[in-house]
Amino acid sequence: MIDCTKMGIGGKAIPPNIDRVGDMQSDALFILLVEKDAAYMRLAEDRFYNRFPCIIVTAKGQPDVATRLFLRKMKMELKLPVLALVDSDPYGLKILSVYGCGSKNMSYDSANLTTPDIKWLGVRPSDLDKYKIPEQCRLPMTEQDIKTGKDLLEEDFVKKNPGWVEELNLMVKTKQKAEIQALSSFGFQYLTEVYLPLKLQQQDWL
Repeated sequence: MIDCTKMGIGGKAIPPNIDRVGDMQSDALFILLVEKDAAYMRLAEDRFYNRFPCIIVTAKGQPDVATRLFLRKMKMELKLPVLALVDSDPYGLKILSVYGCGSKNMSYDSANLTTPDIKWLGVRPSDLDKYKIPEQCRLPMTEQDIKTGKDLLEEDFVKKNPGWVEELNLMVKTKQKAEIQALSSFGFQYLTEVYLPLKLQQQDWL
């Protein structure tokens, strides 16, 4: 039996042989999928999972097959919603779409790798003004970013969620992006003490 709460702030590495993982048990209310390792460490250091019972998962950027398999297995076995915390840029949304509907580069992606009903918790383009993210913490989008954003607007996975379309249109229009770290301009515990608690209490996800 592996108890992930006893693994320290580094957590437990997701094993490559997911098929040998069984009998999952948790008192969590949701799965928090985090794009960046730095945000994962921040959440772990603050023991965020004690105040808001959740399972925190990261692939440290681009989702690998083991993480995607593991996420789906947890979702199915524990019957928990998956809320995602990614950068407010086209790349963050691209990562969400890989978890949700698979990777374009891997045409052999099978349905057992995907978590279609993943929810976009943050950081969203509308959050930049809502949470008054300072201008110096926002980044101008490159031409490539804007192209990626427009391409994503054509994806079926994005199109079927009107809220995502609205956010993505806002991103392309304002030509601004921001990383999760931008929240730390208000203090390094802002993410865990203010931003995420507010989001969860207001059920502010799409």
